[in-house]
Amino acid sequence: MATGAAAASSSQSSSQPLLASGDWTKNLVHLAKTAELKKHALTLQLHTAHILSAHASLDQKQKAIQDVKEQKNKLESERARLLNCLREVNEDRDKADLLEATLNRECTDLRQKIQSISDTEYATAKADVDRLRQELGQPPLPSLQQTLEEKSAQYLKELRLQTEKASASGKRAAEEVGGADGQPAGKRPRGRPKGSKTNKGKAKEGAPTGSASATPAPGTAPNSAAS
Repeated sequence: MATGAAAASSSQSSSQPLLASGDWTKNLVHLAKTAELKKHALTLQLHTAHILSAHASLDQKQKAIQDVKEQKNKLESERARLLNCLREVNEDRDKADLLEATLNRECTDLRQKIQSISDTEYATAKADVDRLRQELGQPPLPSLQQTLEEKSAQYLKELRLQTEKASASGKRAAEEVGGADGQPAGKRPRGRPKGSKTNKGKAKEGAPTGSASATPAPGTAPNSAAS
């Protein structure tokens, strides 16, 4: 009977689960929470790295946008300047077209005036002058075309002379400027003037000649006249 009770108690103890107790249970829970913390920490670090990378890209993009805006402002200023220049060019071109049309109209009027005078008044006056010169035995005047050609040749000759004179003046001025840059040739220093050598004259010693007066000898009386 005792054997049966022991077997029954052993079968009951084997069927019940083993429960952890004491510090071992706390350590197991701590390890599980630590593993879960590492997992979430790695996930957080990954997301943080993505956010930092996105912020760096965002800063670069914003800086690029700022650079593009500055470049756009410069281009707008350049565009406004060019448009202003184009407007001025168009205005100048319109003025040139208007001036050209005015000058062409004036040239046409002058040609018509020249032709009208040449065919009427000038032709009549020249015919009268040539007739009178022929009656006086003089040659006729040159034609209008010859006169115009002579005037044109004279004008071209004067223009050529003025051009040559201006060219010669410019060349002369350039030569003067080039000469001024160089050092002028200085005069050679004169030599020391030679002084005439003067020999000291030697004083010639001359004996002076004096007149000696005759003195009577002692003991002799002067001659007296006998009376």
